[in-house]
Amino acid sequence: QVLLVFAEEDEQSNGFRWACDKAGFRCNIARTPQSALECFLDKHHDIIIIDHRHSRYFDAEALCRSIRTTKASENTVIICVVQRHTDREESSILPLISAGFTRRYVENSSRMACYNELIQLEFGQVQAQFKLRACNSLFTALEKSQEAIEITSEDHVIQYVNPAFETMMGYQIGELIEKELTEVPINEKKADFLDTINSCIKIGKEWQGMYYAKKKNGDSIQQNVKILPVIGQGGKIRHYVSISRLCNDNNKVEKTCECIQAESQTDTQTCRHKDMRKGSLDVRSTTSRGSDGSSQRRRSSMARVHSMTIEAPITKVINIINAAQESSPMPVAEALDRALEILRTTELYSPQLGTKDEDPHTSDLVGGLMTDGLRRLSGNEYILSAKQTHQVAGSLSSPISLNDIPPRITQAMENEEQWDFDIFELEAATHKRPLVYLGLKIFARFGICEFLNCSESTLRSWLQVIEANYHSSNSYHNSTHSADVLHATAYFLSKERVKQTLDPIDEVAALIAATVHDVDHPGRTNSFLCNAGSELAILYNDTAVLESHHAALAFQLTTRDGKCNIFKNMERNEYRTLRQVIIDMVLATEMTKHFEHVNKFVNSINKPLAALEENGNNGDGESIKTVLRSPENRILIKRMLIKCADISNPCRPREQCIEWAGRISEEYFAQTDEERRQGLPVVMPVFDRNTCSIPKSQLSFIDYFIIDMFDAWDAFADLPNLMEHLNNNIKYWKGLDGRNLRVLRPPP
Repeated sequence: QVLLVFAEEDEQSNGFRWACDKAGFRCNIARTPQSALECFLDKHHDIIIIDHRHSRYFDAEALCRSIRTTKASENTVIICVVQRHTDREESSILPLISAGFTRRYVENSSRMACYNELIQLEFGQVQAQFKLRACNSLFTALEKSQEAIEITSEDHVIQYVNPAFETMMGYQIGELIEKELTEVPINEKKADFLDTINSCIKIGKEWQGMYYAKKKNGDSIQQNVKILPVIGQGGKIRHYVSISRLCNDNNKVEKTCECIQAESQTDTQTCRHKDMRKGSLDVRSTTSRGSDGSSQRRRSSMARVHSMTIEAPITKVINIINAAQESSPMPVAEALDRALEILRTTELYSPQLGTKDEDPHTSDLVGGLMTDGLRRLSGNEYILSAKQTHQVAGSLSSPISLNDIPPRITQAMENEEQWDFDIFELEAATHKRPLVYLGLKIFARFGICEFLNCSESTLRSWLQVIEANYHSSNSYHNSTHSADVLHATAYFLSKERVKQTLDPIDEVAALIAATVHDVDHPGRTNSFLCNAGSELAILYNDTAVLESHHAALAFQLTTRDGKCNIFKNMERNEYRTLRQVIIDMVLATEMTKHFEHVNKFVNSINKPLAALEENGNNGDGESIKTVLRSPENRILIKRMLIKCADISNPCRPREQCIEWAGRISEEYFAQTDEERRQGLPVVMPVFDRNTCSIPKSQLSFIDYFIIDMFDAWDAFADLPNLMEHLNNNIKYWKGLDGRNLRVLRPPP
């Protein structure tokens, strides 16, 4: 309810009246101070707006003071409307505050300005006053509670005790308020016992147990006490609530105490705490650290540190297991201990390898692809031309139209919708520029220009700029690889299950991400760049160095020139969504998270879908749709899609598989050569061009990275032809390895 106090009707009062109607607030208007006071005492308005612009009518400050003398105004918001002065210095608001006004409003009769002011008041001061008003009922409950309740600050200064506490302990409330707990000797074993309790509550956990308290008259009483930390502003512990009751004779033998995970809640924030040490902390095993001043300060500092933590899902799992251990037989408890040790490792998703001697190829691949390298001890430095000039639209020749593609190139792309499409034939026909031509055809098939609202010439310019920034000197990571990944992505997008799952914006993002996912790749791994101290590694803090660079550079190249900016006509929010998906998919190609992505896909998508089929719900479209269409699962599917497209070479027809194997091996050989020249750590020693067995390296890569991932992807997308190629290629590499051949092909 709103009360308007204006001596005369004018545009300002009409503006507030209109605003009240629009906001759905009940509104009363008073013309004199007396009628205003009477109306307020009758209606108890939430907001009062008083006109302070014309002192000849009434004294606004005197009226405000009169209203504030009434008990009903305790939770009322009072606004003062003042004149707008443009020719003199801003006046102080303190006199208005002293009179009892909540805030001032500089006259502005605009209806929307009045409406905005009311809405801000509703969600600001008025809402806060509602909460304060509700506190009266809470304090009534505390006052009538039969349990003794004590509330202290974060520094253990007593701020409230209820009548039951006064009765139990023999103190009057005035003797306790603003006193530190250490000034009130209510525990016989205070020094070390408080240390035990603090070790629990100061890391955000509830403590419950028995202890002997000392009353004011010196008598000792045994209490059952629960102490709860309460989280406040800044996510820190701001109060402790202690709830006590006298023990009866039946439970005096229970001298144990325990830590319980707290889930206390304030008005604005739910408190969820994480124990950063070994699972949940048992007070029974905590030793005393003494009670001197330095110990108190250390505990206070640790409390601040621990109160800032939050609970992650893995911590919840650990806490559940810890709780289960308490009541489990010894064999089960020991098994849970082993499970906890595994959960506390950082590499939860990476299979653990045996010794390096068992499979040096796998170990080297893991070291080269799934780590950020060893820190280099020499003074050498590898500079990835971070200052080089990247190709831009203006520096490139005018691209040809999709309708003017030469016949040989058109013929090479005839079966681009099939998995057996030969990218190397297109590479030869385009003189190592397959990305522009294949991109034009695939993007046209998926209607990308229509979605982005860009012209075909802009798309052609963009494709040419992106392709120009792939390094043709790289044997593997060049624009042919990008075109190959684009082709695989388009093929996967055409599968029925994938089409059921993804939206048009997801398809657009996937095709763009595939196109740019390795742009400006230097032909060296992340481990190499980190070991060499490259500028990119320094820029991206040795974390997902290349993937971060690919994503960032792609948007830099796209947006710096309108001629190739395919996003320039998009609506802002849609562009931000598209950009986020593209970045997420490009970053998903980083191999350090390989097993995390695969395991999440299997557990969140493969297994629920399999369960639906086993339960006879194969035809239940709604159940399947629920699994497929959740935002979290769509993210996992998009990540899995681009990951499979990125390393699908072993699932290609044999000749293509062999060609790709030769190209990646040559790139790794060149890296090993350079590492030795520069005195850097050799991250993949088996890739020595003089000794490496390519069949063994391929079998290791397939066994470690490919089989499980494509089994999962095939179960989802139904790709029998890919799995057949994969099995044939495994047989081929095993045949060469069985003959102890280290080369790509058997001798004639």
